Amino acid sequence: MRIQLSLSLLLTASAALATDGYFDHGYGVKAKGLGGAGVAFAQDSLASATNPAGLVDVADSHQVGLTWFAPDRSVTANGDTFDGNEDGSFYIPDFSYKTTLSSGVAFGLAVFGNGGMNTGYQAPLFDLPSTPTFTPSNTSMDLSQLFIAPTWSWRTDGGHAFGVSAILAGQRFKASGLEEFGILGAGYDTSVGGGARLGWTWQASQSLKVGATYQSRLWMSNFDKYAGLFAERGGFDIPSNYAVGFAYKIDSSLTWAFDVERIHYSEVNSVGNPGSSPGNFGDADGPGFGWKDVTVIKTGLAYEVSPTLTVRLGYNHTTQPIGASEVYFNQLAPGVVRHHATLGATWQANASTEVSFFYAHAFEATVSGSSPYPIALRMNQDSVGFSLNWKH
Repeated sequence: MRIQLSLSLLLTASAALATDGYFDHGYGVKAKGLGGAGVAFAQDSLASATNPAGLVDVADSHQVGLTWFAPDRSVTANGDTFDGNEDGSFYIPDFSYKTTLSSGVAFGLAVFGNGGMNTGYQAPLFDLPSTPTFTPSNTSMDLSQLFIAPTWSWRTDGGHAFGVSAILAGQRFKASGLEEFGILGAGYDTSVGGGARLGWTWQASQSLKVGATYQSRLWMSNFDKYAGLFAERGGFDIPSNYAVGFAYKIDSSLTWAFDVERIHYSEVNSVGNPGSSPGNFGDADGPGFGWKDVTVIKTGLAYEVSPTLTVRLGYNHTTQPIGASEVYFNQLAPGVVRHHATLGATWQANASTEVSFFYAHAFEATVSGSSPYPIALRMNQDSVGFSLNWKH
């Protein structure tokens, strides 16, 4: 109970977002400025959120960050357009810490929002006919995910480094306007669980570093209040994912980072089961959001303009998780954006303090379908973040 309460308070601060499906496009302000790339290019103590092996390569420090996130989402259903921006702005904090334990061995702690989704319409999209005793409520959804990840990282001979993070995860969920699915005013529910992330990097040459990372499926407790909605009686595990990448130092001032990530949304029944599944809502084989696995490309350039200034440009692309046949249920979760352009910079204020920022724009995307009537899901996004890093 105490753990669930603490996570619930943190989740309230880590608002919902949606970029690569419902995962954030990157972790840490510096990585976000590079399109999220960082498997082989650790830049600060939050690098462990991308690849725990990178922690041993960064300076001892502690860091705090804050991102402002503004998604713009709407649904056009049977000719009528509904704005989903009841909540238009979200503020997402993060914290990280790294210390050297001994030669070639490091420990760190990262606290960050992994992902989520939020919609709020001023109308019931899944509406039953009104009666004198019943009026359908407006449709909305709020999902937030928070990770707390202690990490150990160590360097070995031959330019190799390894890392492991234990992940404690918390989720918070609320939905309304789901009377069609038998859900009446359930309010917020929380879920806790965990898993692990493993990582490796190799300094292949003076100019080239390569890396790989794998995060297990995170096994989460059920959303009991939504046992009649999500498959497996309220199950909503966080899917496994893996990534490979490289960082290539083009010259002494310019580095190119490139990652490819795979996210297995389909392995979680409540996320991956098709909306047309023949079972009942809440059954193991019951309907879900019908999300497909996605492949994400993250790439960017970091240029050291001077010893005190670094600038970044990046691009992030994901395949589409939502097919045309799944638009009906995904009016709740229209995570359809695919292309992100990013930029960022870091200013070294003095020997121990630096300030970083990023800006990301997810270009407008639409997915249309015709079941049970014509529906189009639309979204674009903007986000800006800042962080302060103090070296020990």
